[in-house]
Amino acid sequence: MAKLYFRYGAMNSGKSTALLQAAYNYEERGQRVLLAKPVVDTKGDRMIVSRLGVTREVDVVITPTTDVVDMVDKEAARIAAAENTSVSCLLVDESQFLSPRQVDDLLMVALRRDIPVLAYGIRTDFQTVAFPGSRRLLEIAHSLEELKTICRCGRKAMFNGRTLNGDFVFDGAQVAIDGDQVTYESLCGVCYLDESGGRLASGYAPLTGATEVMGPDPDFS
Repeated sequence: MAKLYFRYGAMNSGKSTALLQAAYNYEERGQRVLLAKPVVDTKGDRMIVSRLGVTREVDVVITPTTDVVDMVDKEAARIAAAENTSVSCLLVDESQFLSPRQVDDLLMVALRRDIPVLAYGIRTDFQTVAFPGSRRLLEIAHSLEELKTICRCGRKAMFNGRTLNGDFVFDGAQVAIDGDQVTYESLCGVCYLDESGGRLASGYAPLTGATEVMGPDPDFS
């Protein structure tokens, strides 16, 4: 039985690089993969862009109204007719931008079409609140894997700080694509609190009390 995998991490944890490596591994063994990304991710247009400089065009772009099961069926039929082969794996970049219904569709692709689905994305936004797509993936994926990266202090990063024109901001729309003005920095919990003044999420009371000073996270391995 095929499974739904959710591989998540903070910004700059190598998610897109890992996706492209997974695609390469399948294709090296002569298997056809299907690459997709949500249309809301405008960075790179139709390209998956790794921060290491590797890029690749996706097969399909998922819009807010896309029925993912139907999309996979149509693409599988097209590939079978044009290439005389079947789809061995669906890989989805920036899966946090999917709707919960579309994440349910990913599970259906795995269970009803017997096609493994590897979804890569960010767990929480710049206010430490889960994206709806990520929340649903955490609820129903067969397998969860954290892709780790480090904060500027050396601890394991777990949050995503948003900067606007170089200054950290903690209010605003959940989605703002990384670009010329808006950028993101992966932060550990301590550094996030230092930048936010003890605030974890919009509408929540600031945390109070001393913060223990620790060295690099021993769990980061």
